[in-house]
Amino acid sequence: MTDEQSAAGEGPLIRITGGLYWLAIVTLLLALTALPTVVIVFLLDRSASNLPFVALAAIPLGPALSAALYATRARAGADDLTPTRSFWHGYRINWADVLRVWAPALVVLGVIGYLLGNVTAAGLSEVYVAVLTGIAALVAVWAMHATAISSFFGFRTRDVARLSVYYLARKPGASFGVLALLVIALGIVWFTSDVVLVAVGGIWVELWYRLGLPMLDDVRARFTAEGAEPPAPA
Repeated sequence: MTDEQSAAGEGPLIRITGGLYWLAIVTLLLALTALPTVVIVFLLDRSASNLPFVALAAIPLGPALSAALYATRARAGADDLTPTRSFWHGYRINWADVLRVWAPALVVLGVIGYLLGNVTAAGLSEVYVAVLTGIAALVAVWAMHATAISSFFGFRTRDVARLSVYYLARKPGASFGVLALLVIALGIVWFTSDVVLVAVGGIWVELWYRLGLPMLDDVRARFTAEGAEPPAPA
């Protein structure tokens, strides 16, 4: 067997092994940075009345997801296996921008969660419940779009907010895909445990990144100078 044949045979195996290693490290780092959220959600009862507390507990989750998303993208252009460096670089440069859109969205979701958790006391009809649920879904998807855009582009917060609204309809495939991922995540937490969700966190972020690629590519092409690439991964 020649050296070229040997390299060709080892190449796919090395790529698969490297990808699994990267995925495992990103999952571990996501779990570490999301630990406050995980602990609080784990301690709360599975009750609709606790939804506002879940929303508040999810504040640290925004920068954690952003860093994981950044590291997931960095894998495509990385020459070495450096998921830890990519993750923490993404966290450092993006946490403040992400929180500017993530935290207000959680406040809105917390208020809606409170109303939905106290339907009888608030005297809400089924129509209002449906409307509030729809608004919550839109806000949640908007927050995910805003987090993704903030993770790769240095736009002002108000521009990120407007772009995220724009892409709710501009890229319906990405929006429905993100909504499906959120429903799956809520289902895992509700019927099993948040620990199970953490265990598949890297895979979840990978799917989120792939679903959001059309949106990110469109942002780059339409709203950056000459379609310039987002900041190069660390």
